[in-house]
Amino acid sequence: MPLVRRSPLARARVLAALVLPALVLAGCAQDSGSTGTADALDQGYVSGDGSVRAWEPDERSEPVTITGTDYDGNAVDTSDYLGQVVLLNTWYAGCAPCRAEAPTLVDVDTNRDDVQVVGINGTDDAGTAQAFERTFEVSYPSIDDKDGSAVATLQGTVPLQAVPTTVLLDPEGRVAARVIGEVEPSTLDDLVDDAGEL
Repeated sequence: MPLVRRSPLARARVLAALVLPALVLAGCAQDSGSTGTADALDQGYVSGDGSVRAWEPDERSEPVTITGTDYDGNAVDTSDYLGQVVLLNTWYAGCAPCRAEAPTLVDVDTNRDDVQVVGINGTDDAGTAQAFERTFEVSYPSIDDKDGSAVATLQGTVPLQAVPTTVLLDPEGRVAARVIGEVEPSTLDDLVDDAGEL
């Protein structure tokens, strides 16, 4: 059988056909308004792998304000927390990495006065979300984001490819860091410390 030579373009298409399904499966089965896998490839990370992107103070965007209503019907507005680091975390109850990192987020919210955690859940109904919050003794509010408005606000500044994704806002409300996938406790502590520096 003769050897078939493929053009560089054909080889790139074959590679993409092999890699793209793996990238899609690397998230927690829920895409949170993704701008697409191309962004993941361009930025040098794979969705859901715990990779970190941080911005130095002079690289940070304009302030971002996330608003919504939590599962108890209370208004949530990140501008209420200016002066603190705000840790935004996308999650849903059936997501295994979300469940694994919940104790870390509760610990940070409970034990650090310089941080306010705010969850964003675009999947669950109130009963399911509140059951998760009771199970993990969640001390912070989560925005019921079924309309996608909170995630859409973030997407304009920092793309989100997977659930969970954690975004840290500095005390001025600017995006300081992002973790795609489950965040490790030591990484989170370091990111919070860095985000607090202006």
